[in-house]
Amino acid sequence: MNPLPADPLPADSADAEAREFEDFARSQDPVELEAATWALRRRNGLDAEGERALADWLAADPRHGEALDDMDRTFGDLQQLPAGERAALRQGLAGPARLPGGSGLAAASGPVRGTVVRPRSWAGWLELCLPHAALAALAFVVCGAAWFGWQAWRQQPLFEQTYATVRGQQLAVVLPDAPADGSRVALDTATRLDVSLYRAHREVRLEEGEAMFSVHHDTERPFHVTAGGLRITVVGTRFSVRHAGSGRDAGQTVVEVEEGRVRVASADPATTQPERLLTAGQRLVVDGHDRFGEVTPLSAASVAAWRSGRVSFDQTPLADAIAEFERYGPTGLVVRDPAVAALKVGGSFGVGQSKQFARALPQILPVRLVARGGLTEVVADTP
Repeated sequence: MNPLPADPLPADSADAEAREFEDFARSQDPVELEAATWALRRRNGLDAEGERALADWLAADPRHGEALDDMDRTFGDLQQLPAGERAALRQGLAGPARLPGGSGLAAASGPVRGTVVRPRSWAGWLELCLPHAALAALAFVVCGAAWFGWQAWRQQPLFEQTYATVRGQQLAVVLPDAPADGSRVALDTATRLDVSLYRAHREVRLEEGEAMFSVHHDTERPFHVTAGGLRITVVGTRFSVRHAGSGRDAGQTVVEVEEGRVRVASADPATTQPERLLTAGQRLVVDGHDRFGEVTPLSAASVAAWRSGRVSFDQTPLADAIAEFERYGPTGLVVRDPAVAALKVGGSFGVGQSKQFARALPQILPVRLVARGGLTEVVADTP
């Protein structure tokens, strides 16, 4: 370890620094410091006297064995870290500290006298406890244990909630990801999503259905939406995501951007599929096999039209249009002829206007309506 330089303190602050150290030492768990020392000494090799001393220490308190096991695991975990992370952890440790006189901890290896300097972190105080040759490794493992604890702490969500709507229901929620005006999510019919808010990022998983997101801008906490095999990332924008968990388009995901930009990428880190950057007025359809389609334009008014209680069709296959109405309630319409199912329709309708839609079909398509067994079948209007 290359120690970081520390600024000398005036001589008249030595007593205050000594008291600060005593306060610090009392705030630490001595068992953890002792366990780290023994873990390091044992890895470096113990002679017979050292083995006896370790056995006496372990026998003195059942907590000692547990703490030593924890430190041994930490040594192993630290060795598994990528070299860059280990280097960054070492660089974060404090430089040499000097304190006149002795203290409870310093007396274990003898006090060190000299110029008084202020350590950069609590790990620097460990220099009072060990010869400098062993300090780097000990500080590394003690701070490494703290680092793993800190990582685990950061990975705990601050907020978790599942939101769901049933068929025909819509729901608007405000997420607690900002003190005053948090991100807003509107759920369309038959939609389910899981929200987890962390200290460094925000995660939403869309299991089924469609949701419109108005994301609070926060560059320090990116907002991720996972749907099927996709991962959509933003820091602040308005966009919708639709994911079909079942049915004819099972696995299909549609992303539409009303404002700002979103990045769409595969959630699989091993994929070779290039990511897409969508801007306002763009749409991307990804099929159930995670194959990206072409980015296409769309009007801002057509993004999540269901928010105003409408469904819009533009050269939409008839079967898909009927399926869209079915998301909000039973239509009683069926199409069994593939050629009829493929006919294209357009227009804008209220989500509850399936009957009006059905009556309009013979006017806009070469079809007729036939009542059969309580259902209405759309069939080709042949001579």
